[in-house]
Amino acid sequence: MTKTVVVVDGMGGGIGAQLVARIRKEIKADIALLALATNAVAAERMVDAGAARGASGENAFRVTLPEADLILGPLGVVLPNAMMGELSPAMAEAVFASKARKILLPLAQSHLVIVGLAERNVGELVDEALVALSRALAE
Repeated sequence: MTKTVVVVDGMGGGIGAQLVARIRKEIKADIALLALATNAVAAERMVDAGAARGASGENAFRVTLPEADLILGPLGVVLPNAMMGELSPAMAEAVFASKARKILLPLAQSHLVIVGLAERNVGELVDEALVALSRALAE
């Protein structure tokens, strides 16, 4: 059965594009890979990286995320007003309220410190996210 995997990002879409490209390259499971972004530039970058479709804006979050099986993205996607205010409270709520399993990369937020996490670079976090995605798809 095809699983719907949604990669969520904002700003320039760099993290999302890295996730999408690696998922396309390394995950062989039957998935529908979608991109959601806070802006059109980030959505386009993730589609260029290999997402089947992409969209941006609050309504895209509200419509798409209830259908997701898995959501991947930076931690900021569940924090209202993150990404310099690009991520609206409604977007954060849509991500958090989704019944999908969330695989979030704990990237630094200037206003938020999460203790107990070892510092890792983005590449290492993407590696870990793909391992978590592979495990979730195998369940």
